[in-house]
Amino acid sequence: MKTICLYFEIHQIIHLKRYRFFDIGTDHYYYDDYENERSITDIAERSYMPALNTLHDMIKENGKFFKVAFSLSGTGIEQLELHAPQVIEKLQEMNDTGCVEFLAEPYSHGLSSLANPETFALDVKKQAAKIEELFGRKPTVARNSSLIYSDDIGAQIAALGFKGMLTEGAKHVLGWKSPHYLYHCNQAPNLKLLLRDIELSDDISLRFNNSEWDGYPLFADAYIDRIARMPEEEQIINIFMELSALGIAQPLSSNILDFIRALPACAKAKGINFMTPTEICKACKSVSQLDVPDTLSWVDEERDVSSWLGNAMQHEAFNKLYSVADRLRIADDPRINQDWDYLQASNNFRFMTTKPSNVGLDRGIYSGPFDAFTNYMNILGDFINRVNALYPLDIDNDELESLLTTIKNQGDEIEMKDKEITRLKARLEKLESSKPAKAEKKPAEKKPAVKKALAKKTATKKAGEKK
Repeated sequence: MKTICLYFEIHQIIHLKRYRFFDIGTDHYYYDDYENERSITDIAERSYMPALNTLHDMIKENGKFFKVAFSLSGTGIEQLELHAPQVIEKLQEMNDTGCVEFLAEPYSHGLSSLANPETFALDVKKQAAKIEELFGRKPTVARNSSLIYSDDIGAQIAALGFKGMLTEGAKHVLGWKSPHYLYHCNQAPNLKLLLRDIELSDDISLRFNNSEWDGYPLFADAYIDRIARMPEEEQIINIFMELSALGIAQPLSSNILDFIRALPACAKAKGINFMTPTEICKACKSVSQLDVPDTLSWVDEERDVSSWLGNAMQHEAFNKLYSVADRLRIADDPRINQDWDYLQASNNFRFMTTKPSNVGLDRGIYSGPFDAFTNYMNILGDFINRVNALYPLDIDNDELESLLTTIKNQGDEIEMKDKEITRLKARLEKLESSKPAKAEKKPAEKKPAVKKALAKKTATKKAGEKK
């Protein structure tokens, strides 16, 4: 039976304010609060809430048949909690149905996987903990920012304990292979890979409202028919996109939500079901390993990382940011750590791109890539000065490494103790449940010898009274 895996990304750009060279050292707040509130409120009203309401209704209408997955960046969650908490509440309602899965990803929606393995691991763990806090379940499948993946990144994700990972079904990687199978990482065979079907996904997210497209207008029954006509052995159809595609990239006036809502009924009629990524990883076997020596992503025609690291400006900003990554791992300053998350966000580097793209890029306050680079580097200069004030550059490498080793050992010790506590709690619960119920205590009957002694004592006392 063919299976559709439907997945949506939710991430919100943190807008930086105009920051001059002369602000360095005097102004440590880098964000445009008005634009952040305006943009998240707008996208929640025009896209997130209508889309989530529709998806929730689809679950109610179809019971356990319809399933969907989401991934939320940590920085996106922070913006939603602050300016659009109704989105989080709706996701929690949907989570209660048991038909929704939430995935892990870097908290910052950044590029740490390309720079620093330790920072990447902490970034993913932080987001996974936030997901568990909000939705009560620890993610078992991960995705990287913009589906960035390579063999090395897959090995890192597997080492963190995840069972599966989402990435792009790029033609230059697949070659003659199809994205409609389950594959596994060549360095970690236990990590299963779900590959995005580029054409089917982009037909919805990029082309749905394009009247000049050959496939316009797109109807749900025709869309599902294409899936049904695929070779019988091609069983897994991964349709991945940003949630903002429903309402922003494709306006509500295009009837995009009516199209989405009709998919389950059309799929059921063709014997096609829906599953979450974890369900697919458990139910299906990998057909072969996937070799990805060079990094890929879901952005632009090249499907690589050139949108973020394609010119000298981007490389300079990237290298300077991650030059303090090791020092940030020993930081215990909430404001510094929050700025670190926001400055890592990949959009900061994409605003500096000089390459043409078929997908429109809104640079916000920036007039061009050099303007974006200048503003970011001014902010980064102030940020690094603050980091150096906490952990001066004259701390030698041995001392820094010693601190990092101590922190790692403490983390490992805490993790071991947490596991031991969990084990002991489970054992205690098992012992408590295996104990027989306590019988009610009855008053002990007095032994005959005691009764005789009491009777003799009473008789002697009465005889003495008579005398």
